[in-house]
Amino acid sequence: RSSAASDVYKRQALYHSLLAPYLYNDVNKEYLGFDKQTHMAEGFDNYTVLSLWDTFRAENPLLTLIAPDKVNDLIQSMLAQYEQYGLLPVWPLWSSETNCMIGYHAVPVIVDAYFKGIRNYDVEKAYQAMKTSAMQDNFGVKELKQYGYIPYDVYNKSVSTALEYCYDDWCIAQMAVSYTHLR
Repeated sequence: RSSAASDVYKRQALYHSLLAPYLYNDVNKEYLGFDKQTHMAEGFDNYTVLSLWDTFRAENPLLTLIAPDKVNDLIQSMLAQYEQYGLLPVWPLWSSETNCMIGYHAVPVIVDAYFKGIRNYDVEKAYQAMKTSAMQDNFGVKELKQYGYIPYDVYNKSVSTALEYCYDDWCIAQMAVSYTHLR
């Protein structure tokens, strides 16, 4: 292929990788929250369709390099969901949580940003939100805490779910070492 054609394909690939998440507030910064109340996105753009299971490994780290301001907005959007819903997002769609994927992969997105110095959000709230999401009792987490694994007859996709949780918990541990040392 020619160099020009290769550049076109690279630009197309980058464009396609950045189609989501979607901006989810009006021009006046109002949006419908997870609590079905109208909220103001004060100091950030609110995003939805985060698809974190699909994006935490590649798109989100890419965004830390090419659009760190957007990363701050994404994390502030996650923290707004945490305030309204009680947990960090798994797979938010508009003003609701679908929980259609496994893991709590808002965690590695936040931790990656934190270690890259992207911190225009409430770091303490983010740290507490990660711990809260990891210590809740739904989606196989209760069994993982109780047994050290998720029994296959209790929760569908038990092995892959446990593996995802273990990675997310490792991320929380990395931030705990750094963040609690800095406090």
